[in-house]
Amino acid sequence: MLTDPTTDRTTDGRTPDAGALETDTWQAAIDAAAAAGGGTVVVPAGVHPTGSLRLRSHVELHLEAGAVLRFVPDPSLYPPVEGRWEGAPETIHQPCLYARGETNVSITGFGTIDGQGAPWWDTFRHRRDELAHPRPTLLGLHECRRVTVRDVTLRDSPSWTVHPLLCDGVTLTNLQIVNPPDSPNTDGIDPESSRNVRISDCHIDVGDDCIAIKAGTERSPERVPCENITITNCTMVHGHGGVVLGSEMSGGVRGVVISNCVFEGTDRGIRFKSRRGRGGVVEDVRVVNVIMRGVMCPFVVNPFYFCGPGGDDPSVADRAQHPVDGTTPVFRRIHVAHVSARDVHAAAGYLYGLPEQPLDDVTFDDVSISFAADAEPGVPAMADGVDAVVRAGFRVGFLTGAHFSRVRVAGVEGPAVVAEQAPYLPVEVTSPAR
Repeated sequence: MLTDPTTDRTTDGRTPDAGALETDTWQAAIDAAAAAGGGTVVVPAGVHPTGSLRLRSHVELHLEAGAVLRFVPDPSLYPPVEGRWEGAPETIHQPCLYARGETNVSITGFGTIDGQGAPWWDTFRHRRDELAHPRPTLLGLHECRRVTVRDVTLRDSPSWTVHPLLCDGVTLTNLQIVNPPDSPNTDGIDPESSRNVRISDCHIDVGDDCIAIKAGTERSPERVPCENITITNCTMVHGHGGVVLGSEMSGGVRGVVISNCVFEGTDRGIRFKSRRGRGGVVEDVRVVNVIMRGVMCPFVVNPFYFCGPGGDDPSVADRAQHPVDGTTPVFRRIHVAHVSARDVHAAAGYLYGLPEQPLDDVTFDDVSISFAADAEPGVPAMADGVDAVVRAGFRVGFLTGAHFSRVRVAGVEGPAVVAEQAPYLPVEVTSPAR
């Protein structure tokens, strides 16, 4: 059992406003619909306490308005299954709603899926050795085809909220995803090694990255790319990053379009991260028509990312050239246009390649950045040698084939662009007086 720190109550499968566990009832209904060839399982208004449920092919789980599917935080209700955690194969607790190898899986309706994450977060923070496996995700969709999640509210996830892994054809639309700003590892949407993913019209307010696109690490037995990803008409609040690519990118990430989005108060806006030893190619990424407010640093490309297993290897931080091989990460063909970032705190951007593998073919056009009057210092990128700054311009290095045009940086202290080992950088940056 886990103790809920907000109530000092040990969960026993019951809640004050609901009766006994309904796991068997809902699982039987899902299985019966699948056995009949498909159908819709309707969750009516009211609170429904349950453990993990396994979704099936051609079955729609529909939550009516006022319905709350409440997942009881008892680890025994989430049996171990094989999955990935932070890009590597791992035995994990079965997700709250789980599908594996299914086709035409749907979760719809204006109800709420409540992961009751607080006891999980408390145990992770203070008694991590009590967890036999990584915490369950709220929606874990593994090796599925044609997945739809629409209209539901997802809240208080034990860890990542929506995790499509090795999927093809995922539509996520009109979702409300809400986790406390200080909740650990509660990413909003993390498509991993998946293709043809469409994310639209979502509001994401979480304790980690709002959307993180991933493709496994060097510890993954397979190298499967994440590709053909569209993100549009979304609002993203708080979080470590608005849209993040990596750091798990060994399989590569390509064909990503981010458009018509608003980021407010995220630590970073558009963020790329990886390191030596991880490999993978991130390419063909376009960002257009994005508004940011109150972010620490709007744009980050960081190939010296030191967090996670292996991040303390001396090669990660080394700014000398290394041999290029299959473990060298590559970032190229990244294009940003029509972006406004106001009330920025730390820096306009941190854009770096590796000395042996420069960041290549990067364009910024019609980008306007202005700093907050009460800006606070922050570290633009999580890399050794990167110090906290305030109202700094662009920091770029090991960059080729780049072009900045119609880029305006207002309120900067010092030069608008500081370049390291980027002698051929065409820059048209204006820096008006404050």
